[in-house]
Amino acid sequence: MPHDTAPVNFATRTPAIYQALRNAQDTILAAGLDRRLHHLVVLRASQMNGCAFCVKMHTKEARQDHETDERLDRLIVWRHVDDFSDAEKAAFAWTEALTTLKEDTEYGPLRARLRKHYTEEEIAALTATVAMINVWNRLQVSQHE
Repeated sequence: MPHDTAPVNFATRTPAIYQALRNAQDTILAAGLDRRLHHLVVLRASQMNGCAFCVKMHTKEARQDHETDERLDRLIVWRHVDDFSDAEKAAFAWTEALTTLKEDTEYGPLRARLRKHYTEEEIAALTATVAMINVWNRLQVSQHE
């Protein structure tokens, strides 16, 4: 591959930034969001962002934390199945709204839906989780050839 089109290795070229992101990731994980919900949210964002590496990694992690193959298989169509709770569906709607930013998105009703199921701290942790996976997805996708 010609040098001018080769991917730039973010982790080795900017190790301090990479480590800061890892530290932020660790802080977000420690915020107490349910692990299974965390896996589903990061997997859904990774699916949307077309990040094959992250989809594979987060699917494996979800299975390690006892998420079922059936739910993982149907996550992409979460609106049309009854495999997920109303709370999970609210989190997925929030994830999608923050992953694909649209001018006409009404965030207020999405937050109201979240507040039916989650505390303010959980919503903040969920929001940080979505923001962080979008950073990781974009860094990984930048490596695609």
